[in-house]
Amino acid sequence: QVQLVESGGGLVQPGGSLRLSCAASGFTVIRYAMSWYRQAPGKERELVAVITSDDGTTNYADFVKGRFTISRDNAKNTLYLQMNSLKLEDTAVYYCKASPPPWLPHYGMNYWGKGTLVTVSS
Repeated sequence: QVQLVESGGGLVQPGGSLRLSCAASGFTVIRYAMSWYRQAPGKERELVAVITSDDGTTNYADFVKGRFTISRDNAKNTLYLQMNSLKLEDTAVYYCKASPPPWLPHYGMNYWGKGTLVTVSS
């Protein structure tokens, strides 16, 4: 049974840092494509970062490049998002998503966590 549980959100000042975690069960994160999304009030959910299942290639949205880092820890079966130099506009609920690759069962399915709230405010 696939489960994703985000944690690490909270209140932080502009310029500060947070590290979000996504604890996974029912699969191994290193074998899935893993992503972070966010959704701010009144806005569409948007892709923040992706790490691929094969070679671990990462991709970032332009608005977080140089500030955020996506990574995974196989031993802990956990996905991370290190967020530095946070801005007011980074305020959002952050979600992790797991996507099986074509060579694994349930390809085409997307699994979502329930999200963790990040509030950037002075």
